[in-house]
Amino acid sequence: MRITVSGKNDIEVTDALRNVVEKKLSKLEKYFNKDADVRVTLGLQRNYHIVEITVPINGMIFRAEEATDDMYSSIDNAVEKLEKQILKHKTKLEKRFANGKSIRFDVIPEIPEENRVEEEKEFEIVKTKKFAIKPMTPDEAILQMNMLGHSFFVFTNAETDELNVVYRRKDGKYGLIEPEV
Repeated sequence: MRITVSGKNDIEVTDALRNVVEKKLSKLEKYFNKDADVRVTLGLQRNYHIVEITVPINGMIFRAEEATDDMYSSIDNAVEKLEKQILKHKTKLEKRFANGKSIRFDVIPEIPEENRVEEEKEFEIVKTKKFAIKPMTPDEAILQMNMLGHSFFVFTNAETDELNVVYRRKDGKYGLIEPEV
């Protein structure tokens, strides 16, 4: 795995911190091939130490984010969360990555019955909505999202004529997703 560690919000990534991240992530090396790129962002927001780990593999993204009052706890929790994702979705991931070139399924252990989290057999869609999409700016889309009381909103961007999504982040700010094909 190739690990890239960066800091944001005035966090300096020291060698000691980088070494801890690499040591903890080495636990996941058995699941990924050597060419897997792992991006780790360490940040500080208010009194929370935030760790984001992202592993893009063949169009799928494994991602974990943790925020605690201690950076080392955040690192531990984020790595643990990522491993749980892999274990929980093993069957579906095996179907998606049947060639085994990206993820090494042979090393993913069977979880003991008492620790097993129920894996969804099928993803059940319980409701489908259809609505007219009118062109609007991202600001108008955020206003519409807030008026509806939703956490995201799909719209056609009037400036680019592309399908976009605005969403409310955990920190209360907003994000904009602009898909690239």
